[in-house]
Amino acid sequence: MNRTIRSELEQINTQGLLRKTRLICGSQGARVSCDGRDMLLLCSNNYLGLADHPALAAASVAAIEKYGTSSGASRLVSGTMELHEQLERAVSSFKRSESALLFNSGHAANTGIIPALVGRGDVIFSDRLNHASIVDGILLSGARLVRYPHNDYRRLAVLMEKHAKGRSLIVSDGVFSMDGDLAPLAELVELKRVYNALLMIDDAHGSGVLGEQGRGSAEMCGVGHDVDIKMGTFGKALGSFGAYAAVSAEMRELLINRARSFIFSTSIPPAVLAASLAAVELVQTPAGDQLRKQLDHNSRYFRNGLKNAGFAIPNDSTPIVPIVVGAADTTMQFSEALMTEGIFAQGIRPPTVPAGTSRLRFTLMATHTQADLTEAVACIGRVGQRLGVV
Repeated sequence: MNRTIRSELEQINTQGLLRKTRLICGSQGARVSCDGRDMLLLCSNNYLGLADHPALAAASVAAIEKYGTSSGASRLVSGTMELHEQLERAVSSFKRSESALLFNSGHAANTGIIPALVGRGDVIFSDRLNHASIVDGILLSGARLVRYPHNDYRRLAVLMEKHAKGRSLIVSDGVFSMDGDLAPLAELVELKRVYNALLMIDDAHGSGVLGEQGRGSAEMCGVGHDVDIKMGTFGKALGSFGAYAAVSAEMRELLINRARSFIFSTSIPPAVLAASLAAVELVQTPAGDQLRKQLDHNSRYFRNGLKNAGFAIPNDSTPIVPIVVGAADTTMQFSEALMTEGIFAQGIRPPTVPAGTSRLRFTLMATHTQADLTEAVACIGRVGQRLGVV
């Protein structure tokens, strides 16, 4: 092995930050076979339990039989398939936007959208806890980055008064993936208006979960029509894969011509498109409403259980529930101890979260049973006490 690579790996390991993958056999259900053992899964973003839903699977199989397994090339080279157009129309209707454009992943969306809209000489105002893909998109844009303290819209107002000269973009997660809290969307919309800025919300963790029929955090806050770019993904609550930007027709045309991750990528294949289309349709039905209701119940039950066990749990309403441990090594000891007890919950360390805030990030699914969660809370409490975390 190259000495430089070996040295870097040793340094990562010494810092307690070495990462390894876990082998999952079977689907992403409430319980999984992880590294050969049956475990309760508490770290998947499969919030509504749609990843193995029969309707999505049937749609995917039917699409393969009709359209084959690949789209062949990028849409600007070998054309847009029927399913691309159908899914974009469905997303546009779902998100109540004029138009929509598909991307191959959330990361591809953010690294494509941001540099397409702003560049050198422009300014981007970004929440300090925004997802890494947003940060990557900002770096690729070449625009000036002004970061504001997490969810501090008052400080953002001061910064915009000072720096919002010319074209500017405010970008924020709708639901922050590591903390589970919501952005102050109404206040961001107001600042957008005052300073004539574009507003982009990454709602990867809100789409399908929050708002009327799962339309997302902006709709839940009553500002859906005031957000210029509503980015979301199909790979979390919607149980499939890929991403989208719900935008105006003009902005869609601009993205088609400037978003490099759209222009230079083979487009999403038929099986994935069909599964995503089935998911968008399902979440708007009474069955989708019931799944969200069950997810909300599970989230509240789990949060209250951990609070009663002595953990400091934030009072949020999303299915993301963090226990901030602090030190990376203690966090991984916590995670490994839970694994031995049959609970799969990943430890999250820098650079995913700021130094000193390593945590266990629990995520709930609509398909977890109350018995599952009662068992998990008891186990987490025991391990937390043993490690001195609670």
